[in-house]
Amino acid sequence: MSTTINLLIIAATMFGLWGGAHWVVESASKIAKKLGMSELIIGLTVVAFATSAPEFAVTISAAMEGKMGISVGNVVGSNIFNLGIILGLVAIFGVVKTNKVLLYRDGSLLVGTGLILALFFYDLSLSVVEGIIMVLILLAYVIYLIRSKIEIDEEIPEGDFRWYHSFLLVFGVVLIIGSAHFLVTSASEIAREFGISEWMIGITIVAAGTSIPELATSLVALFKGRYGLSIGNLIGSDLFNMLGVLGTASIIRPLTISQSDYYSLLILAAYLIFLFIFMRIGWRITKTEGVIILLIAFFRWWVVSVL
Repeated sequence: MSTTINLLIIAATMFGLWGGAHWVVESASKIAKKLGMSELIIGLTVVAFATSAPEFAVTISAAMEGKMGISVGNVVGSNIFNLGIILGLVAIFGVVKTNKVLLYRDGSLLVGTGLILALFFYDLSLSVVEGIIMVLILLAYVIYLIRSKIEIDEEIPEGDFRWYHSFLLVFGVVLIIGSAHFLVTSASEIAREFGISEWMIGITIVAAGTSIPELATSLVALFKGRYGLSIGNLIGSDLFNMLGVLGTASIIRPLTISQSDYYSLLILAAYLIFLFIFMRIGWRITKTEGVIILLIAFFRWWVVSVL
């Protein structure tokens, strides 16, 4: 298959991932409301999973096909895109306010997760047992939030349930899975043709494509002036990606990476600590800091691409 066709397929799958995630969020939220579920549970389960569904589908698909570079690189790249490029853009257009709960509860877990990944991947592999531990940490976090009755500031679609929402939910999931499969296949073919590593493809093209739902959510929050929603959504999404997505992928099939890939994980852990400090200074992220975060994100993207 020619490079041009593969690029067209990649472009089409990005729209498929975004459209599928949109239908899953809209339909699943209305179904959950129909069943009497609280908005807290909807935000933590349906919406959180749906916005990370592209990363989940691509990572699992790549892991099952033995494409470990794309599998792990997609999560690392999505993290760069979410907490670097998207967060930086949002901060540039408006001050992002933080607070003690967001910082010490969610931010601390985010930093801790980065350190856990660095520890678990020290031997350049993520085992089934380590994957189970990561998934259990995520479940414990969700259970803690539910029991502490902490409300999540999440944009939940409004409106009544209609019979076709069930079909849209199924269609959205199928569209996400199908798009993920073709995205991984086409990206791998391009990598092989040009001698580019699957890792580089995973952290760039694939990661940007699977982060479209988070970008859309953050832009909506930005246009509505709800800047706090953006950072909360991005942190929650990255927690799910690192703990839930990588954890589940390693349970299905142990993940392995190269030494240079591991250095990228160390850079990721260091960046999360840096971001934690930025969030603490003045309990906000200013426009200037947004520019710095954006520049660092592009620099990180370049560094992990050439390692």
